[in-house]
Amino acid sequence: MSTSQQPELTPAAALFGSDLSVVNVGLAMFDADLKAQHAQVSTLDWTPPGGGNPEAARALDVLDEPGLAATIEAANAEAVERIMAARPMLIGFGRALDVVPGMTATTILHSGPPITWDRMNGPMKGAVTGALVFEGLAKDLDEAAEVAASGRITFKPCHEADSVGSMAGVTSASMYVHIVRNETHGNIAYTNLSEQMAKILRMGANDQSVVDRLIWMRDVFGPMLKEAVELTGPVDLRLLLSQAIHMGDECHNRNGAGTLLLFQALAPGLLQSSFTTEQKKEVFDFVASSDYFSGPTWMAVAKAALDAANGVENSTIVTTMARNGVEFGIRVAGLPGQWFTGPAQQVVGPMFAGYKPEDSGLDIGDSAITETYGFGGFAMSAAPAIVALVGGTVAEAMGYTRDMGEITTAQNPNVTIPALDFQGLPTGIDVRKVIDTGILPVINTAIAHKEAGIGMIGAGITHPPAEAFTKAATALADAFGGSSS
Repeated sequence: MSTSQQPELTPAAALFGSDLSVVNVGLAMFDADLKAQHAQVSTLDWTPPGGGNPEAARALDVLDEPGLAATIEAANAEAVERIMAARPMLIGFGRALDVVPGMTATTILHSGPPITWDRMNGPMKGAVTGALVFEGLAKDLDEAAEVAASGRITFKPCHEADSVGSMAGVTSASMYVHIVRNETHGNIAYTNLSEQMAKILRMGANDQSVVDRLIWMRDVFGPMLKEAVELTGPVDLRLLLSQAIHMGDECHNRNGAGTLLLFQALAPGLLQSSFTTEQKKEVFDFVASSDYFSGPTWMAVAKAALDAANGVENSTIVTTMARNGVEFGIRVAGLPGQWFTGPAQQVVGPMFAGYKPEDSGLDIGDSAITETYGFGGFAMSAAPAIVALVGGTVAEAMGYTRDMGEITTAQNPNVTIPALDFQGLPTGIDVRKVIDTGILPVINTAIAHKEAGIGMIGAGITHPPAEAFTKAATALADAFGGSSS
């Protein structure tokens, strides 16, 4: 062989001697290493089903068996149709003691899955002690803490009393609540009134100013709202929800349009009520003090609609997402009444001046019922201005809605998003799809200080723990797989 001739390269040598163009599947460290060596890299965002968790993968295998999968698909179609067909109507307001099932003078409802006093976080303990002082069950906060720990108080999740409550969710006997009836299916949902924003009971604040506001709400605000609806008749809340989203709300943390629409519906009755002109002015000024007046109303809308799907046999549709500041819990249509939990997560977003992320409590509240229905974080594409409150970009806000379409089963034709060519809200979170894709529901929410007595210190974005969905998938596989064999 001539010394001027080069030896023929093997295929492997030719490959590694040339410029590489690499497709990387789901491994971020490979992406970084290859780019550091000046290779062209296209990375596919992929994770194995269940995030590589063998328990989740096993459950998914069972639920995806052809015969069972067809049964589940039919059940999910029924569950989602019940959710979308629901027509929640505001039919009144009343004292919790008078209208909420199982309520007693010593019952305290709270947000999220069940929790005992000793495990509650700072904001929830602050709300509980404030409520006990408000109810006259303790003379001050110190005594209230003793009463709360005494065993004389019944603590119960709002969701187990047909109710929802934002943030700490604390609802006591004398507080007024919305009464929202699902006219399609007949079930009723309840939620307490907005205290507006910042230093309020539901955020864990509990000083005398907070208690005084609750007393005024009990004696003036609630009774006036009750009388107003008695005078004007029921309000079609699904219609108002749809209009508000068309006007730029996502109806969880951005509620300017929704509050205007709700107040427009209630104002004639408020003006005709038997209260004094001074009291009417107080109510009007209070509603004008914050856009959040309608926030709890939309939570009751979602609760009334989603509860209609509970008990649909073989359904894997999520009907509840709720947090108590310690645990995040979900419930599923096909296993009614059962909670599947994981640790509450940090909320990431802008903080009010003077506060740092380490000051924040963990994710808390029943308000994720809005995302469970399909608005809130799921509808941020309808309200890109929300990013000024919760952080992120307009492009991310648009992307959230598209991503949520990957884990839901339908688009709700009754509530649509103009910016996405009037696409319906992504509706019907399917436990199987969450496990299969690794995409977790997005939630936008307020941030309460981790200590009692302070209140709201910011807002941001969070997600449920994957563990809750793995537990649900495992229970579904055990229940449905066994019944199908």
